[in-house]
Amino acid sequence: MLLNNSLFLSTFSRNLRIKQSSKVHQIFLIKNFKRPQLNTNIYRFASNVNNNNVNKFSTNEEKYEETKSSWIDTYLPSKLVPYALLARLDKPIGTWLLYLPCTWSITMATYHAHLPVSQTMYMLSLFGVGAFIMRGAGCTINDMWDRKIDSKVERTANRPLASGSITPFQALSFLSLQLSAGLAVLTQLNWYSIFLGATSLSIVTIYPFMKRVTFWPQLYLGFAFNWGTLLGWPAMIGSSEWSVTLPLYTAGVCWTLIYDTIYAHQDKKFDSIVGVKSTAILFGDRTRCWLTFFSGSMLSCLALAGYMNGNDWPYYFISVMGAGSHLAWQLWTVNIDDAADCGRKFRSNKWTGAIILSGIVTDILWQNLNPVKQIIP
Repeated sequence: MLLNNSLFLSTFSRNLRIKQSSKVHQIFLIKNFKRPQLNTNIYRFASNVNNNNVNKFSTNEEKYEETKSSWIDTYLPSKLVPYALLARLDKPIGTWLLYLPCTWSITMATYHAHLPVSQTMYMLSLFGVGAFIMRGAGCTINDMWDRKIDSKVERTANRPLASGSITPFQALSFLSLQLSAGLAVLTQLNWYSIFLGATSLSIVTIYPFMKRVTFWPQLYLGFAFNWGTLLGWPAMIGSSEWSVTLPLYTAGVCWTLIYDTIYAHQDKKFDSIVGVKSTAILFGDRTRCWLTFFSGSMLSCLALAGYMNGNDWPYYFISVMGAGSHLAWQLWTVNIDDAADCGRKFRSNKWTGAIILSGIVTDILWQNLNPVKQIIP
């Protein structure tokens, strides 16, 4: 009997010590617990709390978003931020890729007709404003088409329409403002150029649909993004010189196939899942071979445009050979399985376009220094 009582007391005492130790341990954990801090530079959110203290979103502006801090967040009112992001104001590379082909055509016309610098600078400025506006409009159209797809792709899930920051009706209203501004710029040109420029809107509108039906949406993007090569020349002269502008346009389309295929490799895994088609998926491991072919075609068309325009050696040395060197660097070094590297190579194409422009400008300067070699149109 005494033995049983001793065992009982021993067991009870041991359990009591364990409970006390456990309680002390819990108190220690509570006192030393640190709540994780939210990085407000990366994440922005707002929420309402209902009677049960459950967080929920009440408006579009309060929806949780993951965005990188940029000048848009710093300087724009919060209500304008989604519209600025919709127009990709924080990513100017698209504006450059739309604008630079326009500059090729404008400066080629300047070389051909020996036009004054003041007229050239005016047109370059006007087309710059137009490219800025219409690139934003193109992004709005694209996101309106793709809002459901974008919500399923990691890289695009936080775009304003995909995340619900703005509604489709708000985006449509914003698009109306963008197109009105674009029309205001277009009406500064001659009637021939106005008509030619207006015809590009249909291509811009159907481009987002093409990625659903063909593996060549990059080709249609090339048709839209390089329309400025057809428009810049008549804006300067009043009529088209198709023997120059068509090769220039074809060169631009090939260029778009190069940089946008590289761009599409960023999303190829997600695109395959959601059913979006692209040349990146079509070409696969043969991408480098295809892009080499497009590079050769682009350079050949640039050379043909220069020949038909009567350009001199600076054009061929800088525009053709210089652009070829930059393209060779891209194709030699790009890692199509590294999304970050694809993004860097894609953005580097602004320098490809700038090299081509610099060659034409240098040729104009060379022409002015050697008036005997000028070709009278």
